[in-house]
Amino acid sequence: MIQKKYKLKRIYETGRQASFAKPVDEVRFVINYKNELNPAQYEAASAVDGAYLIIAGAGTGKTRTLVYRVARLVELGYDPQSILLLTFTRKAANEMMNRAALLLDNRCSKILGGTFHSFANSVLRKYSKAAKLDPSFTILDQGDTTDVINLIRNQGAYVTKEKRFPNKETLNKVYSLSTNTGKTIEEIIEENYPHFIDHLKKILDIQKVFKEYKRRNNLLDYDDLLVYLKNFLEDLNAGTKSLLHSIKFVMVDEYQDTNKLQADVVKGLTQINKNIMVVGDDSQAIYSFRGANFKNIIDFPKLFDDVKIIKLEENYRSTQEVLNFANRVNEGAFEKYTKHLYSIKSGGELPFIVAASTENLQSKFIVEKILELREEGVPLGDIAVLFRSSFFSFDLEIELTKANIPFQKFGGMKFVESAHIKDVLAFLRIAANPKDVVSWYRVLLLHEGVGPKTAQKILDELATARLTIKANPETVTKFNYSDKIVKLFQLLYKIHTTNNLPSEKLQMVLDYYYPIFKDIYDDFNKRNKDLEIFQNISENYKSLDNLLSDMAIEPIIDSVIDVEAPDNEEEYLTLSTIHSAKGLEWHSVFVIHVVEGYFPSSRSYDNVDSLEEERRLMYVASTRAKQNLFVTYPMNLYDREAGITLSKPSRFISEMSTDLAEGWLIDEDF
Repeated sequence: MIQKKYKLKRIYETGRQASFAKPVDEVRFVINYKNELNPAQYEAASAVDGAYLIIAGAGTGKTRTLVYRVARLVELGYDPQSILLLTFTRKAANEMMNRAALLLDNRCSKILGGTFHSFANSVLRKYSKAAKLDPSFTILDQGDTTDVINLIRNQGAYVTKEKRFPNKETLNKVYSLSTNTGKTIEEIIEENYPHFIDHLKKILDIQKVFKEYKRRNNLLDYDDLLVYLKNFLEDLNAGTKSLLHSIKFVMVDEYQDTNKLQADVVKGLTQINKNIMVVGDDSQAIYSFRGANFKNIIDFPKLFDDVKIIKLEENYRSTQEVLNFANRVNEGAFEKYTKHLYSIKSGGELPFIVAASTENLQSKFIVEKILELREEGVPLGDIAVLFRSSFFSFDLEIELTKANIPFQKFGGMKFVESAHIKDVLAFLRIAANPKDVVSWYRVLLLHEGVGPKTAQKILDELATARLTIKANPETVTKFNYSDKIVKLFQLLYKIHTTNNLPSEKLQMVLDYYYPIFKDIYDDFNKRNKDLEIFQNISENYKSLDNLLSDMAIEPIIDSVIDVEAPDNEEEYLTLSTIHSAKGLEWHSVFVIHVVEGYFPSSRSYDNVDSLEEERRLMYVASTRAKQNLFVTYPMNLYDREAGITLSKPSRFISEMSTDLAEGWLIDEDF
């Protein structure tokens, strides 16, 4: 008898075999998933093989659902390191892994979790050869990137006195938008900077030189991390296959905020094991100015086979009255996944639409209402004022100050963008990558007596290896520079060649840098706190490369010199743009300046996509409120740009019927 060979297949090897898997007996689990999740959350958390789109409305327990799915996959016996969770902030990834570990056990903290950029960095380091990279590449942060572009911009014959030429920030934004959206440089210029279209050839020339400069000096900027990862995935070489076979499940949080490049990366990660779950809310897609593509979440079912859509609609944050208001805003959207948020929270009041005759009366009303809420027991920390654009709050800030109400307005410079931290990082970057010309230039110019010409001369000698930090400068016979430069090379030689911990290398840098630091900055006592914080941060690392990568990819903390303490009060009111408020919540929320022409902006009138995003901003703003929602507008506003007085309430609130919102009028007798 001839025996045929029969090959056994692993049940969970691909999404295609999902339909043949036997139902799982819930008794086997430590966690009672059915009891602890609502039906929609349970359906999402218990999903295993295949492609899933989870439409998670505001406040519907998106994070909880992802955490329970991670725990359940681990309980099913999957290797935690075969689960990849991509998020937009390291904080979000860490929170999910920590919550999963507390829910189940420490196995959950071992999943592959992080931002797109941190994941790209780890993959490119590990598979550098297959990705056609030198593994010791340096990551340029945003400031460094613009500095390099500026260097190229000024060295070439690009800038003339006759005609305005884009500055370094604009050039960087154009190149980055092109990379992340897949649009050509010409399209970006025509859409956003038509006045620079005559300079298109020069702009393209600078980009070409910029790319070559990075390649020659072993430098990658943020966008390069994703470009190299995408190319590595598309090559499907042995290294790629090794990575993809090791990743069984891919999960992506906040998918509505992904750009084209990130969507391509997600597609590339699921070529072998087609188990993908993306979670997001199309109604909260508000970051197109960063290159995010609303169509990614809308078109997701077209990109993958047999996509299962699960909607989370039970809201745990807001009263039904607030949700009815938000649902009405969302109903007017042209393109969306239909959903209806509902809550079991009772006892809420109708949202208020408040019309004030002037901007100042709007501010005075808000101040008085905030004081009333505080007397009723609502802490200042649980109250927020949200606005479409930062300048909308200027008048209110004056009135808050008069009333002695402490507030914090969100924004400002990040820790790693402050000059003194960038100085210290430059020393460490040179130690990690002696070819890092940007850091060399910054460090050299810190020294008295070293100007651009001398710095360039030293850079030329470094490029030809006449100077190096790989050899002790004391053994170099022809060192024709000042004692200061000798000491600099001695320091860099020491931190480059020793195997000390990052904190020890940083301490060597700080000891050398401190006299320079005191001479350069008048407020060095205030700035010194940042250096202390950085020293504390460095003690958490065993690898200098990891420290530098994290500082570049995910700035850790706000700078002490850039964040004003709110008058030493224990609590403060939050003032925030709606973009910065996404993901947050407060007991009482004021949304101000909701005037046609301001919100939505008159600039969005000619573009349906832009106008739709304005609507989504209103939805995001209203769903931040747990209990009280006040939407205010001044009836008389002079727009200097348009040369007209705006007085019409926004279309987003003029749609509201009396059963959805209560109208108030504040006049001069207030």
